[in-house]
Amino acid sequence: MHLETLAVHAGRTPDPTTGSVTPPIHPSTTFLRAADGSYPHGFSYARENNPTRHALEQALAALEGGSVAAAFPSGNAATSAVFQALNPGDHVLVAAEVYHGTRLIAQRFAEQWGIRVSFVPMDNLEAVQAAIRPDTRLLWVETPSNPRLTIADIAELATLAHAHGALCICDNTFATPILQSPLALGADLVMHSTTKYIGGHSDLLGGCVIAREHDAFFERVRAYQVLGGAAPSAFDCWLLLRSLPTLPLRVRTQSASALQIAQFLAQHPRVRRVYYPGLPEHPGHTIAEKQMRGGFGGMVSFEIDGTEADALALAGRLRLFTHATSLGSVESLIDHRASVEGPSSTLPPGLLRLSIGLEHPDDLIADLAQALEAL
Repeated sequence: MHLETLAVHAGRTPDPTTGSVTPPIHPSTTFLRAADGSYPHGFSYARENNPTRHALEQALAALEGGSVAAAFPSGNAATSAVFQALNPGDHVLVAAEVYHGTRLIAQRFAEQWGIRVSFVPMDNLEAVQAAIRPDTRLLWVETPSNPRLTIADIAELATLAHAHGALCICDNTFATPILQSPLALGADLVMHSTTKYIGGHSDLLGGCVIAREHDAFFERVRAYQVLGGAAPSAFDCWLLLRSLPTLPLRVRTQSASALQIAQFLAQHPRVRRVYYPGLPEHPGHTIAEKQMRGGFGGMVSFEIDGTEADALALAGRLRLFTHATSLGSVESLIDHRASVEGPSSTLPPGLLRLSIGLEHPDDLIADLAQALEAL
C-alpha cells in the first residue's frame, strides 16, 4: 500500500458506536472491568494504554513498516526510553553530529545509569568499525543530522552493528517516513520527535520509537513508557493522528522548496557554505540519493560570511521566516543553533538552520535575499 494511502487510513476506522469518520478522543484514564475482573475492551488504565494512543501507534508503525510502536510525550522521552532499555555496562556509539538534546541525555544521564557512550562520525564507516567494542550494544544513527545534515549509510551501519551483536537505531525526524525507511534498510529501531514533521503545526510535543520486530528490547522500551509514566496525552495523540493524512503532501512540498532555496543560497556571495544533501557537492549526496526517495528533506543549514552577531542580525531582518527553535511545521523558521546550544556548542558562529514551511519558495527566497543584502 502506498504511503499516501497509509497516511490517511492507518489507525483510523469509523467509530463503531456513533459512526464518526473522524476518530474520537478518548481522555478517560480508567476503563470498565467485567464481572470476572477482566478488561473486555483491552484497556485498563491510561498510563498502560489508551484507545487514541493505540490508534496512533498502529499508524506510526504502519508508516515506518515496523511491527510495533510506542508513543511518548516528547522526542527526548523517546530517546531516554531507548537508553533506559540498555543495561549498566553496555556501550553505545552515538553519532558525533547529533541533536543537542540527544547528546545531553547521553552525557548527563546515560553515563550516570552506567551506560558507556562514545561519539563517532557515522559518515565514516572505518571510524565506526574502529570504535566498536565487545560491549557495544547500540549504534545511534541520525541521518540527515541536526544541524549540518550529515548523511550516514544506514544499510552499512546496520550490517556493521549486527556483525558485532549490536542493534541499530535511526533518528528519522528530519527525513520522516515519507522520504526514508530505515527499517527497510536494516535498522532495528526508528525514533522520531513527532513534535516536528509528523505533528507539523507547532502545537504539540511528542516522540515515538518504532521497532522492526516486537522483541524483548522493545518490551523494555515499552516498560519505560508504562512504568516510567512517559505516556502522551490522548489529545496530543489525536492531534498527531489528525496531522498524518497531510504528511506526504507537506513533506514533499517542503522538500521541493528546500532544494530551490539551497540552490539560491549556494550561489549567494555572502554565503560561505550550504549544507543540503540534495546539492551534488554535498559529501553525502550519493548516499542520500541511494537511501532517500522523493526528495532530500525540508531542512537547510548555511554559514554566512560573518560573525555570530551578523547571523543573529540576519535572522532578525527576515519577514517570512520566524526566528524560533523548532522545525517541520507549516511555517518557515530560522534558528541560530550555536546560541541555542550554549557555550559547549562546537558549531560555527555564522551557521543558521532553516526549516522550510509551506510558503511559496519564491517569497522565501526574496525574504532571504533582502536580509542577506543588508550584511
